[in-house]
Amino acid sequence: MAYGADQGVPFPLMAEYIDRIFRGEKPSDLPVQATTTFELVINLKTAKALGLTMPESFLVRADEVIE
Repeated sequence: MAYGADQGVPFPLMAEYIDRIFRGEKPSDLPVQATTTFELVINLKTAKALGLTMPESFLVRADEVIE
């Protein structure tokens, strides 16, 4: 099970920042941005191998369930 920042979100932000730096802006003048989207991924195969059972309500809330 993993809960963390959505890995697809930071890359477009990085590209925008790089573009702004190449156009002459100072990196110290750019605002700090944090990820606002997170995802929950559950690996059921590993959970079963460990003898864990996941409640259905928990699985419904997950962004991705690996079987």
